[in-house]
Amino acid sequence: MKENNTIPIVDCPYGDYMIGDASGKLMNEYARFPCKIKCGVYALLVRGTAHATINVNEYDFKANDILLLEPGSFLLIREFSEDALVYWIVFGSKFLEKHTVNNKMSLSALQLHSPKLSTTENHAKVLCAMYDAVVQAMNAQPTMLDSEKMVHIFNLLQTSYAKYAHEQDEYLVKPLDRKTEIYQEYCQMVLQHYQEWHHVNQYADAMRLTLPHLCSTIKSVGNRTAGDIIVEAILTDAKSQLKITNQQIKEIALNLGFDNVAFFNRFFKSHVGVTPKAYRNS
Repeated sequence: MKENNTIPIVDCPYGDYMIGDASGKLMNEYARFPCKIKCGVYALLVRGTAHATINVNEYDFKANDILLLEPGSFLLIREFSEDALVYWIVFGSKFLEKHTVNNKMSLSALQLHSPKLSTTENHAKVLCAMYDAVVQAMNAQPTMLDSEKMVHIFNLLQTSYAKYAHEQDEYLVKPLDRKTEIYQEYCQMVLQHYQEWHHVNQYADAMRLTLPHLCSTIKSVGNRTAGDIIVEAILTDAKSQLKITNQQIKEIALNLGFDNVAFFNRFFKSHVGVTPKAYRNS
């Protein structure tokens, strides 16, 4: 599998899908591009280690770990080891809209709010062989792949990855204590409403919890405040729009629920240390 130096940051720039692999060195070059993706991502860490923020949580990856990202996910690469190697297949937003329901990839692991799966070395070898076969078919002259055939590859990947998720039911589906349930529900709600709800009391009301109870629960489970999680979601989206799009800062502020661009500038600078304009130009 040849290394692809045009890893899609947000969506597939050409066609319905992209396939490739990347070294740890290449992946680290993307560390300054926080993004809210529109595509669906299947990736296997063949070797090495990685650390990333996905949505509002941080994850450590090791060899044979699988990453699954559905459209709308936040991704910020923190660090890859130099010896890391990643195999990836990306399906564009238009492909997913056509071939999935409600733009969801519908995998067990994703439905349980876990973008990471750990698999065995033998399973990882099977997945590597699958990736290699797809690349060979794509590179054949004439190519043996097109968008219609990739639907079958997509379905095969969903079936394979869902199987690995079901084999980890004890890990993924084990009963949760009430505090952990509240924490997960809160994080999911923030990801759904951070553009309109900027205050913790709005989430407490929606979850029918008292504000002190919600705040103490989030702090005890996540070791950070409920407000920190809202701020992180807003900033991740803001940084993504500033780096990836050409939208005016005023438009970005409005997209994120700020009626006053001056207030957005102060909010951003207080947390990032520089103004949105300076961040965009950095």
